[in-house]
Amino acid sequence: MVVFRIRASHRRRYAVLFLFIAGFILCRYIGYVPWSLHQPERGVFHFHKQLDLEAYLNLAADVGLWVILRPGPYVCSELDLGGLPSWLLRDENMKLRTTYPGFTDAVNTFYDKLVPKMVPLQFKKGGPIIAVQLENEYGSYAVDNNYMDFVKQALLSRGISELLLTSDNHEGLKDGGVNGALRTINLQKLKNEDMMLLHFLQPKKPVMVMEYWTGWYDGWGDLHHVFPPEDMVAVVREILRQGMSINLYMFHGGTNFGFTSGAVESPSYKPIITSYDYDAPLTEDGDYTPKYHLLRDLFSRYHSEKLPEMPVIRWKEGYEAAIMYQHLSLWDSLPFLEKPFKSQTPVNMENLPVNNGNGQLYGYTLYETMISSGGSLKSGNSIRDRAIVFVDKSFIGVFQFKTEELAVPDGKGERTLSLLVENCGRVHYGKTLDLQRKGLIRDIFLNNKPLRDFTIYSLDLNPAFIDRLYRAPWKALPLAPSFPGFSLGRLFVDGYPSDTYVKLPGWSKGVVFINGQNLGRYWHIGPQQALYLPGPFLNGGINEVLVFEEHEADLKVLFEDSPDLGMTVDIQ
Repeated sequence: MVVFRIRASHRRRYAVLFLFIAGFILCRYIGYVPWSLHQPERGVFHFHKQLDLEAYLNLAADVGLWVILRPGPYVCSELDLGGLPSWLLRDENMKLRTTYPGFTDAVNTFYDKLVPKMVPLQFKKGGPIIAVQLENEYGSYAVDNNYMDFVKQALLSRGISELLLTSDNHEGLKDGGVNGALRTINLQKLKNEDMMLLHFLQPKKPVMVMEYWTGWYDGWGDLHHVFPPEDMVAVVREILRQGMSINLYMFHGGTNFGFTSGAVESPSYKPIITSYDYDAPLTEDGDYTPKYHLLRDLFSRYHSEKLPEMPVIRWKEGYEAAIMYQHLSLWDSLPFLEKPFKSQTPVNMENLPVNNGNGQLYGYTLYETMISSGGSLKSGNSIRDRAIVFVDKSFIGVFQFKTEELAVPDGKGERTLSLLVENCGRVHYGKTLDLQRKGLIRDIFLNNKPLRDFTIYSLDLNPAFIDRLYRAPWKALPLAPSFPGFSLGRLFVDGYPSDTYVKLPGWSKGVVFINGQNLGRYWHIGPQQALYLPGPFLNGGINEVLVFEEHEADLKVLFEDSPDLGMTVDIQ
């Protein structure tokens, strides 16, 4: 059995490719259910438009695919908080991925909505779901011996009756399993000790490599990770020779649109880039790679008939640059935010009284207070994750990850100290999930005294705010723009829109919106130097280009026909 895992943002376009590449081999794809997207607030559930799970599963059935579904609750997938909703962290005692009642009650509420959508689409009922995975790599977390059984019973009691699976790397194999579920393994290089341990834990059972890592993800400030095609296909060939089943993770790369990307915290905090190309056999935009052709050739040897012709790749287009013609400073945008919140002490994003009492999910938070002197401003390890600092709207420095101290210049009278704090992505893996609160999580200090009396603005850059922003008092360019700030331009598309790539040479760091759609973060430190813009996000004719820039800008946005994922480094 060969399984293909594709990023959710591109499932519809390339699902049919799986049939062509694998020939007679039964084709499956792994479907993830990100709880955070389906339930952004307590009591609010989204299963429509791009989050229509049933439509995706039925599409798989329509093109002849079987589905292994991963309904979580935690899915990892390098998503913010591993796909768990951040409002869970409003509970100061929360223990994620355990049988802590505050967590299990929330899981049960979500499953009450989710699982009834899955049950009719199981294989035994004529649907495409042939297996369901319990959680994801729990053995690497393993803080509650009763938790995996809870997840299993939560699914069984609601009508799930297909094969149950667990999925772990070598370190988690022993502790990640549960009675009644087939253990599977995740790896990139095939090692005898991995297979020996799996056979020892479950002798005389089928062997499946649930995640065969065809590449790897990238962090901001890294190089772009690549895994040589010959090395990859050699491992796949050996797995097939030994009669194992395999899921190619990833088969088709994708995109962490908006603020959905996660972060790692070992050995130190590093956020994940917007692209999830992953050096996969099919790229982020669906192009073929040498890996794809090598796999197709390998799989053809298991098939006596000639494989069908490969589908034609979508055309990529370069467009005329969008010249920014209007500008709005951060400070002029504040009246279009929700009413600010006043607090004597700092309040983290998740506990702000916004989003119908669910806290701020993503984006930026602006903290302002009055100071009467200069001196040493110390973070006290309280800034999550990055803060741009101003005095009376004048930039004085940045707290970036490891920065602990900034100098505040002296001045006369009371002045406004402002910290624009960005949630750069909650950690998606490891044992610090319970600690992923963002914004100012504790006191910060000026001359060793904690600052007090904050006015706090939630700048999550959500669609409602972006709509209101168009009514703001924009100023015509060219002028001396103020940053942080918003710049507005237009992209003209002649005819039917094609995929393209947004490039921002001369810009520093920020977020790009096209027709109100958040494409994600850009940052000059790379490795990624271009954002993928799918054609369906564009209109024929005029398209609005909105950029939130933190530091400096060229005020021209390019649209080119090729990606740029940065300088590469081989995975060791």
